[in-house]
Amino acid sequence: MILEVAILNVIPGKEDEFIKAFSVAKAIISKMAGYISHQLKRCIENTSQFILLVEWEKLTDHTVGFRESKEYQEWKRLLHHFYEPFPTVEHYGPLTP
Repeated sequence: MILEVAILNVIPGKEDEFIKAFSVAKAIISKMAGYISHQLKRCIENTSQFILLVEWEKLTDHTVGFRESKEYQEWKRLLHHFYEPFPTVEHYGPLTP
């Protein structure tokens, strides 16, 4: 399992719009091959900041399967205009003994 981690800095004043758009966009990602689960959390100290955690079966399910799909174009249309700056997305895997 791979954990995708993205800190999302939403333009102040656009938080409610972002939450509504994400409620639509989550249906896109949840249907992708290799998707396991996701969580979107809002920062308590900075209410314009969110963290998105997505579990994928393998890295390429996200980096190739999702990002190179036509569904990703809709995801981008719905969400990418909310971010300033654009988020860095990182991936985490299990520790090996």
